[in-house]
Amino acid sequence: MEKELEGLVEKVKEGDKYSLELLVREIQDNIYGLAIRMLWYPSDAEDATQEILIKVITHLDSFRGESSFSSWVYRIASNHLITTNKCRVAKNEVSFNTYEESINSMVFDKQSKTIPGPEQSLVMEEIMIGCTMGMLLCLDRDLRIAYILGGISGMKGDPCAYILDITPEAFRKRFSRAKKLLNDFMNKKCGLVNPKNTCRCSFYIDKAVEAGFDKPKNMMFACRPCIKKKGLPDAGQLQEMEELQRTIMIFRGHPEYRAPDQIVNEIRKVINV
Repeated sequence: MEKELEGLVEKVKEGDKYSLELLVREIQDNIYGLAIRMLWYPSDAEDATQEILIKVITHLDSFRGESSFSSWVYRIASNHLITTNKCRVAKNEVSFNTYEESINSMVFDKQSKTIPGPEQSLVMEEIMIGCTMGMLLCLDRDLRIAYILGGISGMKGDPCAYILDITPEAFRKRFSRAKKLLNDFMNKKCGLVNPKNTCRCSFYIDKAVEAGFDKPKNMMFACRPCIKKKGLPDAGQLQEMEELQRTIMIFRGHPEYRAPDQIVNEIRKVINV
């Protein structure tokens, strides 16, 4: 795959506009997946993905093959997402304390039976993804990107260190810190990680329905176009895992989102393809 990407890069450098569009299509989903986990809001992730793609395209001449092309792209994307202030998350920072207060303030119904089974499963997926993605926002940006790359995406330490422009040792420390903070919080609050906790996604279905999240058009996560819809391991499988692994598997169970088609259309306008 990397050789194919680098072949497209060479053709683009030679002025092949068709190869440029192919290159954009090959890398946009990975960028969007990183952006939506960093920014939570799909519309902000779309804007950031477009901005990152433009940076990648306009700096292709600086790619010298000193790393894989994918790592080079992730480096540009990560730097943009760590430093951007043009998003709602940057203006409304969240901490684990405020997130816990928000969860504690919600009134839930353990006997929620508002909607039929299939629709209820979809609403539960929306609640689970939205809630756990919100937990990611409680990590500061440096820790969040380290957790996404090393934990959710499962990348090795050295490529992650290159992407973040830090030493492997510094990356290991960031990743370890992020894992501990996120796991400590989820072990304390989340019923998926710790069955002793009272919080369950199903308890919030009525609230989600009241907010209109039983309609696909209003869902931010559960009905978005996906490359692959993974799903969580069942409860028994989760409990057989070590505590830290349970937390990571919950995030790895999220769908792999597909970048919206309009991103390519907007890029075409910018680069006149």
